[in-house]
Amino acid sequence: MKTAIAKKFSELRGRNRAALVCYLTAGDPSLEETERIALAIARAGADIIEIGVPFSDPMADGPIIQRACERALKSGATLGGILQTVGKIKKSADIPLLLFGYCNPFYHYGTDKLAKDARAAGADGVLAVDLPPEEAGGFHSHLRQNGLDEVFLLSPNTNDSRIDAIAEMAGGFVYLVSVTGVTGSRPGMDYSGEGFAGLVEKIRKKTGLPVGVGFGISTPEQARRVASFADAVIVGSAIMKMVEDGAGPDEIGGFVSVLSAACDRGAGA
Repeated sequence: MKTAIAKKFSELRGRNRAALVCYLTAGDPSLEETERIALAIARAGADIIEIGVPFSDPMADGPIIQRACERALKSGATLGGILQTVGKIKKSADIPLLLFGYCNPFYHYGTDKLAKDARAAGADGVLAVDLPPEEAGGFHSHLRQNGLDEVFLLSPNTNDSRIDAIAEMAGGFVYLVSVTGVTGSRPGMDYSGEGFAGLVEKIRKKTGLPVGVGFGISTPEQARRVASFADAVIVGSAIMKMVEDGAGPDEIGGFVSVLSAACDRGAGA
């Protein structure tokens, strides 16, 4: 049976469109506001939403999401509370939701309990940033038993043997990190080189899964270029900078609607 994430990508292929995947740090500035923003960006054209679980040591993230995690933890966000928020979002929006976080909070909560509670809340998958495939066996089994996709990260320097290892476990899509660095907006980054497109195609053939590209995308022009060769455009820091600057759901939704239009390959890509 196809998962919700797989169904979404199948639907988007039929519309000649790349998925727009938007990231939110849950609890910044509050879980209530996270819910409002999530619903606004779903209405604005986001196809999948990553619900970030704040962590005290977000090693893969740049300053914007680091600060978002600090604010979320200070606001009292917990994994239990985040799962309740996932449930509220799911009741109001028919959109795939992916829990995005680090191993420590997931293992502290308990991976079996997390998988069951995430499924009950309406989550469709989990991405543990710092969990390599060699150590993912138990967690992966719990997720699979509960019908949840496990999304893995790949980078430009991931070798073939690791791509093969990830291909055996990955579900939903594969997240290609576009840089050997941390998250953060990079308005000047050029995605037009053949290297990105070739790497996406290589991963797609090896895994049989859609490939999304993230880390650095912050402008419609970048989104349009990535959408021309990837299956998903992933945007996080640009959205969380708006949250940090005090933008409300409507303003953030307006930005997402422009990015969403750029992901439509029928619109000039």
